[in-house]
Amino acid sequence: MSGRRGAERLHCLVTGASGYIGGRLVPELLESGHRVRCLVRSPAKLRDQPWAADAESVQGDVTDPRSVAEAMRGVDVAYYLVHALGSGADFEDTDRRAARIFAREAHAAGVRRIVYLGGLTPRGIPEQSLSPHLRSRAEVGRIFLDSKVPATVLRAAVVIGSGSASFEMLRYLTERLPVMVTPSWVHTRTQPIGVRDVLRYLAGSATMPDDVDRPFDVGGPDVLTYREMMRRYAAVAGLRRRVVVPVPVLTPRLSSHWVGLVTPVPASIARPLTESLRHEVVCQEHDIARYVPDPPGRPLPFDEALALALRRVREAQVATRWSSASVPGAPSDPLPTDPDWAGGSLYQDQRELPVDASPQALWKVVEGIGGDNGWYSFPLAWAVRGWLDRFVGGVGLRRGRRDAERLRVGDSLDFWRVEEIEPVRLLRLRAEMRLPGLAWLEMYVETDASGGTRYRQRALFHPRGLLGHAYWWSVSPFHAVVFGGMARNITQAAAKGLTAHTGSRRFRRIRRRRPRRSTEH
Repeated sequence: MSGRRGAERLHCLVTGASGYIGGRLVPELLESGHRVRCLVRSPAKLRDQPWAADAESVQGDVTDPRSVAEAMRGVDVAYYLVHALGSGADFEDTDRRAARIFAREAHAAGVRRIVYLGGLTPRGIPEQSLSPHLRSRAEVGRIFLDSKVPATVLRAAVVIGSGSASFEMLRYLTERLPVMVTPSWVHTRTQPIGVRDVLRYLAGSATMPDDVDRPFDVGGPDVLTYREMMRRYAAVAGLRRRVVVPVPVLTPRLSSHWVGLVTPVPASIARPLTESLRHEVVCQEHDIARYVPDPPGRPLPFDEALALALRRVREAQVATRWSSASVPGAPSDPLPTDPDWAGGSLYQDQRELPVDASPQALWKVVEGIGGDNGWYSFPLAWAVRGWLDRFVGGVGLRRGRRDAERLRVGDSLDFWRVEEIEPVRLLRLRAEMRLPGLAWLEMYVETDASGGTRYRQRALFHPRGLLGHAYWWSVSPFHAVVFGGMARNITQAAAKGLTAHTGSRRFRRIRRRRPRRSTEH
């Protein structure tokens, strides 16, 4: 990143700061010397971000005019980095309404510029023929350009960066399938762009002249088919040459399920990505360079962007991931700590065990749970639950972790989301799998009256309707194996001084030994 300390210091509003691009843009703007305010539905999700103390966070939603108006006060540049994809069949209406509110309130507050990151659309294709995803992105951009506030609309195709959905889809398809039967869209040309260049263009757009009010195509220097992208990924990653056999029978809907089976990207996210590949999307101009000049060697070539992303993954330095944004609706749901739990029935499965280890050793195991590190009990049961969730369109168990050892509020963790973390005391996870109700998993590190360490674990479920009650009673017979085994193996891993990474591989051996008599209940 190149600082702009001598440039004008602006007050920037960033929406989508808990998402993949927004979470990376905030530190870019701060380093450029700007003040940053983040509009988020749940400010707590930004609490553990490295930049949290340097940015202001306000609670609100882009569909709520009052909260948008409050967030716009004193703002010079407003970044719109959200979309309603995945919120339901009417997501286009939601996107349209939110964009109009944002544009109207920006004008009322005297905002100098709106900056929006949209999708690159194919040339010569009627808008009504585009996928709903691309059509909605195009309409949102048009709303901002038609507004009374000057707008910069950046249009990008495939974004390549550690943790991006496009990168992970490409990565897992290539790594897991040396021979691939693929849809015909693998022959479609596209113009990928490195996430570093996307962020550079976004940050640079803040200081554009007031008379600039237009869209810009942004892309890297390479125009490639998806087939070429997979082969070049294999070369950069040191894999054998991949054999790609395209077939015409895989529609975008079928393709998305195929991607969902092979990669961690669920079908709900894979579908708009694959639908966007039906048509050729290539930049028609590079006018952005007039206002945000490209330094030598930029934009990054495709192979270099891949190499940087792979290095970040291998060094566990992934700042944000595609799964950083939470499942729509979850933030407004009640917490399991609400007094008397203001929602009716709340089922619980509670386990408690003494631990022959320090609280710090136990916490190291707790914080390292999930992802490749495992869940310390009956792996087949967890895998089956993940498969079932993917089958019904959920996120499944393969989102993994952003970091192998450390967690922060808002991180995705397989089909959970980190809702609260108090170091060496509490880890609370909220389920984002498809369920007829709300579910949490809590893990506590405690000290008893005699100074000994204790592990306490609670699984909570608030059913919705009769189906929710039936679900709980149908799975409760398995809790002794799944949750009971989890509690025993976590405590024994801590006693042996194992991290979750080593403990998950060894828990089968641990569980063969009879645990000492305990007060588990």
